[in-house]
Amino acid sequence: MKKILEDFKKGKISINEVQKRLETLPYKDLGFAKIDTHRPIRKGFPETVYCKGKTTSQIIKIIKILSKEDQNILATKANKKIFNSVKKDFPNAIFNEYAKTIVIKNKNDVKPKGKILVVTAGTSDIPIAEEAVVTAELMGNNVEKAYDVGVAGIHRLFDIKDKLSEANVIIVVAGMEGALASIVGGLTSKPVIAVPTSVGYGANFKGIAPLLTMMNSCAEGVVVVNIDNGFGAGYFASLINR
Repeated sequence: MKKILEDFKKGKISINEVQKRLETLPYKDLGFAKIDTHRPIRKGFPETVYCKGKTTSQIIKIIKILSKEDQNILATKANKKIFNSVKKDFPNAIFNEYAKTIVIKNKNDVKPKGKILVVTAGTSDIPIAEEAVVTAELMGNNVEKAYDVGVAGIHRLFDIKDKLSEANVIIVVAGMEGALASIVGGLTSKPVIAVPTSVGYGANFKGIAPLLTMMNSCAEGVVVVNIDNGFGAGYFASLINR
């Protein structure tokens, strides 16, 4: 509300535009979705578009509403087909094939703050880790990566001990049995956000096994997000870093 009034005072928008913007607060009802345009004021970051289960048409309509608010836009769990359609309406859209994310920047970049370290147990965990990276970077954080340092070759983890101590918060992404989060938690005084992934053989139970391992960690300072939820980890790490 304050920004709308300031823009009107400076002559950037007309009284008709003020009226249009006020009509979309606190949300814009599209019938199939109620777009939370008030979220940047309330939370400091706009609503994220979760693409899975939505039609391409629905996704584009949601993005168009969010774009009117001059906010950076993040869409998660997207694919190349969705991106190609979005790109037609938003030429500045960027697709991260690993992370399955679409980013549309409508605001100038701010100087990144702090440092978030994203660690994976294996190479197969990278797609979920990249989702966390994209999210954290878009929210204005310095992000560093250390991939494929899992417990099967634990000496690789010890080679990045300096990175562990320099980070403000650490995201650990692991599938299989998920033991890496406990080990990192035992080596550092920094908060650790554990992300179980669905990477693994049958007894991994599509991420249930590492989820339970991480939930039962005896290392202090380890919290756990849902299976394959890189976005949630990146978002929460940003809140801690902030």
